Amino acid sequence: QVQLVESGGGLVQAGGSLRLSCVASGRSFSSYAMGWFRQAPGKEREFVAAMTYSGGPTHYADSVKGRFTISRNNAKNTVYLQMNSLKPEDTAVYYCAAQLNYAPGRVSEYDYWGRGTHVTVYS
Repeated sequence: QVQLVESGGGLVQAGGSLRLSCVASGRSFSSYAMGWFRQAPGKEREFVAAMTYSGGPTHYADSVKGRFTISRNNAKNTVYLQMNSLKPEDTAVYYCAAQLNYAPGRVSEYDYWGRGTHVTVYS
């Protein structure tokens, strides 16, 4: 079992930045590829970013390329999502997720999920 807890969400003006964190506990964090997803009200959960267990390669949704960066610190059992140049359409609940076999964009391929952290971007 892996438990995931996200933090770092909040209210931010358009153009601003936030850094989300996801701390893992339980079985070996460094064995898992990690991903970030988001879900806006009334919409399906969508892929944002992912990276392999070793920290590379990385994959991003087209909507966040060049603005968001995923990273991880295996010594701290933590994965991060740095979000810059935020837009109102980035408003959503952000979830981190873990998977043993790297299939970055597929919700169904992730084994463990956190409970999410809210991000609200206002103009």
